[in-house]
Amino acid sequence: MNDTLSTIETNKALVKTLYEDCINGRDLDRLETLIAPDFLGARGERGPREFRATIEAVLTGFPGVRFELHDLIGEADRVAARWTFRAVHGGRFVGIKPSLAEVTQEGNVIYQIRGGKIVRAWLQADRLGVLQQIGAVPRTFAEASGQRPI
Repeated sequence: MNDTLSTIETNKALVKTLYEDCINGRDLDRLETLIAPDFLGARGERGPREFRATIEAVLTGFPGVRFELHDLIGEADRVAARWTFRAVHGGRFVGIKPSLAEVTQEGNVIYQIRGGKIVRAWLQADRLGVLQQIGAVPRTFAEASGQRPI
């Protein structure tokens, strides 16, 4: 295997470890070994401490959350991950009290990796769908306006 393919496979393994061991396995202390000090996240979070705070907020709001990885695609210094998140909204999340609603979210993230650590992440996920599923915002215009569907 040439060096480029080896690096891509190593980078994919790093992202897989992030989801399977750190998030699903709740080994958040291991994040320090995966996230670079100069990491920049999708919402502006910086470094491993702020990355961890984001993960902890999800784990607090959705204590049993599991991420199912569907795809890991690597090229050069990037790894794209496509996942589904399933959980019950059993804790406070972004100031919203637990609804006990079952939640499913799909997302896509592109990670940039340098020197064996994640330095950047770009995330596209259905945040509105999650807020609708936990009852924080109406699911439809009719629901929002108090109208009954025809």
